[in-house]
Amino acid sequence: MRKPGVNSTRQHVIEFIREFYDDRGYAPTVRDIMKGCNLSSTAVVQHHLKVLESEHQIERDSKVFRSIQLPDRKSTIRVPVLGKIAAGSPIPVLSSDTWSTEAIDTVELTQEMTKGKELFALKVSGHSMIDALIDDGDIVLMHPTNTADNGDMIAAWLKKEQEVTLKRYYKEDNRVRLQPANYQMQPIYTETENLEVQGKVVAVLRNL
Repeated sequence: MRKPGVNSTRQHVIEFIREFYDDRGYAPTVRDIMKGCNLSSTAVVQHHLKVLESEHQIERDSKVFRSIQLPDRKSTIRVPVLGKIAAGSPIPVLSSDTWSTEAIDTVELTQEMTKGKELFALKVSGHSMIDALIDDGDIVLMHPTNTADNGDMIAAWLKKEQEVTLKRYYKEDNRVRLQPANYQMQPIYTETENLEVQGKVVAVLRNL
């Protein structure tokens, strides 16, 4: 049923946001809404969101990625985005504890999605995991851990190279294979003692 004061387009936007939350556990982006509601531009979406915000139909924080909330929904949890991770050639970073410093952004997730787990997020740079439906600009949600099983997608810190990369983990005798999910790219092989697991991927937020 349409709420008083909300026109049909904005009602469609609210319903889309609610369904998006129910399906995925996090808020849509402006571009998600534009595509999902067949609106002509992101500027049109922003106009409707501003009106909905002024009418207290939604709440959002302009400084937080995917921060749209519906007042009648369960509370959300902010997960810190701690930096970038390479899905391609490894990215040099200053040290293996770089991500434990200051968040560059945050994302809003429902409690159902976090399931009480400690999580942090990283923005993906590159295309090596494209066949796992992880593309450049996506955000991966990570559970901090220093162990992994074969097939797990991990944040791998290469100690000698001082580099970090996103790959699938496979233990092979006295070495580790870091496998991309892109048939055009070769795996990375390294000694077991040269690798530090910094986190395991638990979910992906697509940047559509």
